Amino acid sequence: MTSRTLRNIVLIWLAWSIILIGYMQLVQLRYAPDRPDYALSWTGQETTRNSQNGKIYLNDPFFNTQVSWDSEFYLSIATFGYDDPAVRVLEGDEGEAYSMNYAFFPFYPMLMKVVRLPFTLFGLTPIAASTLAGVIVSLVGTLAGIIALYDIVREELGEDGGIRTLFYMLIFPTSMFFAVIYTEGLFVGLAFGSLALMRRKQWVWAAVLAALATWTRSIGGALVVPLLISWALAYRDSTDRRGMWIRLPLMFLPVIAYGLWRLQYGTAFDFVEDIWFGNKLLDIDTTLQAWGEFLERAQEFPETAVTSAMQVITIALALLSCLLTFRRYPQIAVFGLIAIVIPFTAGYTSINSTIRYMIVVPTLWIMLGRWGRNPVFDRAWTLVSILLLAMQAFLFSYDFWVA
Repeated sequence: MTSRTLRNIVLIWLAWSIILIGYMQLVQLRYAPDRPDYALSWTGQETTRNSQNGKIYLNDPFFNTQVSWDSEFYLSIATFGYDDPAVRVLEGDEGEAYSMNYAFFPFYPMLMKVVRLPFTLFGLTPIAASTLAGVIVSLVGTLAGIIALYDIVREELGEDGGIRTLFYMLIFPTSMFFAVIYTEGLFVGLAFGSLALMRRKQWVWAAVLAALATWTRSIGGALVVPLLISWALAYRDSTDRRGMWIRLPLMFLPVIAYGLWRLQYGTAFDFVEDIWFGNKLLDIDTTLQAWGEFLERAQEFPETAVTSAMQVITIALALLSCLLTFRRYPQIAVFGLIAIVIPFTAGYTSINSTIRYMIVVPTLWIMLGRWGRNPVFDRAWTLVSILLLAMQAFLFSYDFWVA
């Protein structure tokens, strides 16, 4: 990558960051949505004017448009810790009790805790310092992610195609999650960075980033699969077989990272996931039931119809991208497929947040980058993406459910 290209990528990212966050600030000065939001069966009671009362981490005025829903827990962990008394505690039938914070992985709030330190010296409140730190971590992670994405597609699509591909990622309808207190920005930086380094056969750093991605979101553990595929392809063509065998244990670093996390947080995580979120691995029956109810509701509520249509289209595009990119990017396509299947089959989560989960599927951007070589598709996709992004960012800024 030339210095000119890197400069252009950084400037595009900077302009996107300023424009998107500025829009989310500006839009609240002009108009507001009609409450509540009936997009899902449970969102009506969670999106009234008083729904955020008592949630101190969602009520601080500083950068409040970048904070909603799960942001509460990341801010809590970064500001106070996992056992924050300001966050609801769930109790089991046998007397066990855990904070809802334990459903969230530690690396993102850990980085927030580090980055927030200087801001507390400038007079920001503890929550404001954590909020600013979280936005910075998300944005820097996103920058790393688009640089890695460019590196992955540059050989096939060239410089213009690489820039187009990363731009499509930045303007996707749910790309505002890259600029708010959520893990998507950091995760793509780590996961896409790991995948790019695998292609360069830089095993140590690829494995380290994969491990850190695992501590950011559970799906990061799936990076062990592309690591092993990349190792196997390199082993097939290598003349240094002994050296390749020495490197093999590194490929399991994401599994080791996941195991270490389980030792520390696994019991509490499982408890909160089961009691509150109801998520289970490959829960096909519940997933089918959830989608049946979701699509039936879409016939009555236009908000649900729009939400379901966006979910279905995004899932279909993500799945198609894995198939169309497999031949050239087998390890990336396999990771993408796992990143689709695991959240989609987790029960009711599949109707709540799948469109958000799809933005970490790298093959989606590769496929769109290819299609963007057609000027008609390029203009049409850019227009529809930006319009839908504006809608979604507006809704998120008012704490409506978007994913």
